[in-house]
Amino acid sequence: MLQSVKEQARNEKVAALLELSVFPDPEQVERAIAFYEENEQSELLAYLEKGEMLGVVGFEPSGDREITVKHIAVDPGSRGLGYGRGMLLELMVREKPERVVAETDEEVVDFYRSIGFSVLSLGFTDSGLERFRCVYEVEEEEQE
Repeated sequence: MLQSVKEQARNEKVAALLELSVFPDPEQVERAIAFYEENEQSELLAYLEKGEMLGVVGFEPSGDREITVKHIAVDPGSRGLGYGRGMLLELMVREKPERVVAETDEEVVDFYRSIGFSVLSLGFTDSGLERFRCVYEVEEEEQE
């Protein structure tokens, strides 16, 4: 079950999960937390199972019936069990977008590809990392 944790972005567990979705640098984590504190349109949701927080997904509206996933992470002990995919599916049911967009790197692009996102290379950053734009066009029956 997804539950809003936007107001608890500085909570130790929420911040630790957010840290998994960014370069492990305190400055990057602070930027991620500040994004949710300062951006009224954004939302940060936690996936809870039996009271345990297993993952987070953060997003913002990015157009008419479109949302952009800004951060997604699953607790390392729960990876590979479908929680990331489940969070995105529940997010689509909850928000009813026509399109879900994410920008990511080589480390995570296969996750998006494996669940049906189309993937486009955005080229390489100055530090040599390849970035990707991932887009999922939501079918009507998926939203119901």
